[in-house]
Amino acid sequence: MPAYPDPPDPLRVLHERPDECAFRTFTSRQAIFFGVLLGSVCVALLLRPIPTLVTINAAAMVFYLLIVFYKGLLAYLSLGRSACVEVSPEDLASLDPRQLPTYTILVPLYREAEVLADLVESLASLDYPADKYEVFLLLEEDDAATRAACAGMTLPPNFRLVVVPHSQPKTKPKACNWGLELATSECLVVYDAEDRPEADQLRKAAAAFGKLPESFACLQAKLNYYNPRQNVLTRLFTAEYANWFDLTLPGLAAAGGPIPLGGTSNHFRTRVLRQLGGWDPFNVAEDCDLGVRLHKAGFRTAMMDSTTWEEANSRLLSWIRQRSRWTKGYFQTYLVHMRSPLRLLRLLGLMQFINFQMIVGGTGLCLLLNPVYWAMTAAWLLFRPAVVSAVFGPPWIYAAGAACLLLGNLLFVCLLAAACAQRGHWDLVKYCLLAPFYWLMMSVGAYKALGQLLVRPYYWEKTDHGFFETATP
Repeated sequence: MPAYPDPPDPLRVLHERPDECAFRTFTSRQAIFFGVLLGSVCVALLLRPIPTLVTINAAAMVFYLLIVFYKGLLAYLSLGRSACVEVSPEDLASLDPRQLPTYTILVPLYREAEVLADLVESLASLDYPADKYEVFLLLEEDDAATRAACAGMTLPPNFRLVVVPHSQPKTKPKACNWGLELATSECLVVYDAEDRPEADQLRKAAAAFGKLPESFACLQAKLNYYNPRQNVLTRLFTAEYANWFDLTLPGLAAAGGPIPLGGTSNHFRTRVLRQLGGWDPFNVAEDCDLGVRLHKAGFRTAMMDSTTWEEANSRLLSWIRQRSRWTKGYFQTYLVHMRSPLRLLRLLGLMQFINFQMIVGGTGLCLLLNPVYWAMTAAWLLFRPAVVSAVFGPPWIYAAGAACLLLGNLLFVCLLAAACAQRGHWDLVKYCLLAPFYWLMMSVGAYKALGQLLVRPYYWEKTDHGFFETATP
C-alpha cells in the first residue's frame, strides 16, 4: 500500500484553514449578530407586534417568490447544452488505455458488512484497466464486523484495506482524508458502500477531464436509486433526486455557480483536492462544503452524464436521520462561508454569491419556514384567527402568499414530475402530487438538524443500508 513518511493528517482543513472549518459553529461576530437580531425582533414584537409580524411576513414572501423564480430558472438552464459535459461514444472509443489517468477510488465503510460483497463486485467490474485504478476500502478501527467481513473475502489485487484509527470526529470526510493522503493517482473518486456506478463512468470522467480546461477540477456524476418502487417513500425520494441531479445541479452548472457536490461519485484531480486540504472532517455535508471551497479557490465543477445507482432509504426514521444530517451540513456550510460575507462576495462575484444564498442558505430556510406557513394556513381555514388576517392584511402580501401557496407548490410538483419523466419513471409521476407531505417530513429533519447544530454540530448520524427489496432502476 502506498504510504508517506509522515502519518496522514486527516484534520488538515482545521490546521491549515481554520477559517474554512466547521469545528466552530459560530464565530464571535456571528454569535453577536444573531443575538442582536433575535433580541431586536423580540423587543419589536413586544412593542409593535402586528407591524413586526407584517414586516417579517413580507420579507418571507419576497424570499419565497425569489426561490420559486430561481428554481424555475435553474430547471430551464438545465435544458441547455452547456449543462453537462458531453462525452460521446466516439470519445470513449478513441481513448488509448495506455494514456488513461491513474485512479483512486475511496469507499468509506462503517457497519457495512451486509453490502460488502455487492460493492466489491460492482467496483471490480468497472470498465477500466485494472492496473490503472486502485480501490481503498476505508475501515474504521472499531468496526469489527466490517473488518471481519473484509478479511473473509478474497479481494482483487487492486483493492486495499485502509484502517482509520478511532478518534473524533468520527465522520466520513475524516476517513476520506486518510485515503487522500495515501493516494498517488492522478484522479480520485468517492463512492458510498451501496453504490453501483455505471461501468464506463471512470472512462467517461477521464475523457471529460481531457476535454475540459485545467480549471475544471471536479466532475459530478448524477445519482439515482435502484429501488425506486419499494414503497411510497422511495418513490418520492427518487423524484427528489431526479429533480436535484437532472435539473437543479445541471442548471446551476450552466449558470457557472458553485456546485454543492453529492456525497458520492464526485471525480477530482487529486493534486487540486490535496491542495485544498481535502474534506472538512467536522462538516457533515462535506460534499456541499467542498464544492463551495473549490469555487472560492478559482476551480470549477462540471456535471457529467453518467449515473451512479444507490439505495433509497426506505425506512422513515432512518430517512429523517439522514435528512437531518444533510440539512445540518448545509447549515454548517452556510455559517462557515458567511463568516466574512464581503470576502465571499469578492471571491464568488455577485451572481455566484446569489447562487450560494439561494442554494445553500435558501434550502434550509425554506424547510424551516414551510411548517410555519402551513400551520398558519390551517389555522386560518379552521378558526379564522385575527392575527393571521392582520399578518396577511396588506393586499400585495396576501397576493404574494397566494402565489407562493398555489403557483409555487404547483411549480415544484411539476418539476418533480418532469424530472421523473426525463428519467423514464412515468409511473412515479402521480406520486409527485404527494410532494407537500414529503416536504413536511423534510422540515421535521430540518428542525432536528437545527437542534443538533447547537448541541452536537459534527455528530454523524449513520445511514443504514441493505434494506432494499427490488433493484430495478
